[in-house]
Amino acid sequence: MTMTRLASAAAAIVLAAALTACGSSTKTVDQQAQSGDNAGALVGVTMPTKSSERWISDGENVKKQLEALGYKVDLQYAENDIPTQVNQLENQITKGAKLLIVASIDGTALTTQLQQAKDNNISVIAYDRLIRNSPNVDYYATFDNFKVGVQQATSLLVGLKVLNPDGSPGAAKGPLNIELFAGSPDDNNATFFFNGAMSVLQPHIDKGTLVVKSGQQEFKTVAILRWDPATAQKRMEDLLTSTYTGGATVDGVLSPYDGLSIGILSALKSNGYGTAGQPYPIVTGQDAELASVKSIIAGEQYSTIYKDTRELAKVTVQMADAVLKGDKPQVNNDKDYDNGVKVVPSYLLQPVIVDKSNYRKTLLDTGYYTDAQLG
Repeated sequence: MTMTRLASAAAAIVLAAALTACGSSTKTVDQQAQSGDNAGALVGVTMPTKSSERWISDGENVKKQLEALGYKVDLQYAENDIPTQVNQLENQITKGAKLLIVASIDGTALTTQLQQAKDNNISVIAYDRLIRNSPNVDYYATFDNFKVGVQQATSLLVGLKVLNPDGSPGAAKGPLNIELFAGSPDDNNATFFFNGAMSVLQPHIDKGTLVVKSGQQEFKTVAILRWDPATAQKRMEDLLTSTYTGGATVDGVLSPYDGLSIGILSALKSNGYGTAGQPYPIVTGQDAELASVKSIIAGEQYSTIYKDTRELAKVTVQMADAVLKGDKPQVNNDKDYDNGVKVVPSYLLQPVIVDKSNYRKTLLDTGYYTDAQLG
């Protein structure tokens, strides 16, 4: 009887060990499916366009850093054409990409492709632009976009002397004429920028210190589709023709992006601004693009918001590497970026205001640009 019990116990132990081994084996297979011997795996990277130098830098930085970790990279630019980006993503899925990094053109247009990625166990990281209306966005890497807008508005107020650089009230009491521009309505970031800026500007508008002379204050009215500089230039020309007659002048322009700022400044120049008698208004920007930094140095554009794309690429590549190894990436925000279906775990980097007083310390001393590039 004792021997029978011992035999049964031994059999149970062997069976348990076998089950444990099976469970361990299954877990290992699952881990391999995720991290899956992903050394040297293909990563698909899609960027919106080469017409903006910042996206060229973003793509190159991501590719270089991924390749340094041993991954293969398929880097594509869609030239702001949604069907092209759709085809690029589908091709990357077909090629066997294990992970997709996507800076979307239209944050609502990729639902089908993201579902295809999910069906093929491909993780997706949204790069700088949140992809909306899909549960299949795993992570998001970006800058604090609301803060970008706050900084743009703050630099506008400092330039207008409504505020001092330390944030205390400045000498200017107004009324000062300003005009508002916003980014592309299909880019989720654009509303963050605009809302951040208006959180700072609206109290000064309400007090009458600032006057939006055209009356155009709604996001949908001032938004510039696809962030197109020519569209911004045309809108500024129309504003000058329709609103600024009889000696009225523009004192400041909220511009959310350097490319738009260049277009806005071109319209202003064509209408007599940029002279000793009629200087340019205070014009903001974003991305510290080379042409705009030169414009700031020349005393044309007043400021820009610097977002170190090297750091954004670094964070994104760290996310990608963790996912491909079956680990959980580091995030620092899990509540603010709701894409309409889910809150996407995000990592936010901090932007910096750049103007003529600090461009050298911020952009040259950090190696972002060289003296030779800035001429």
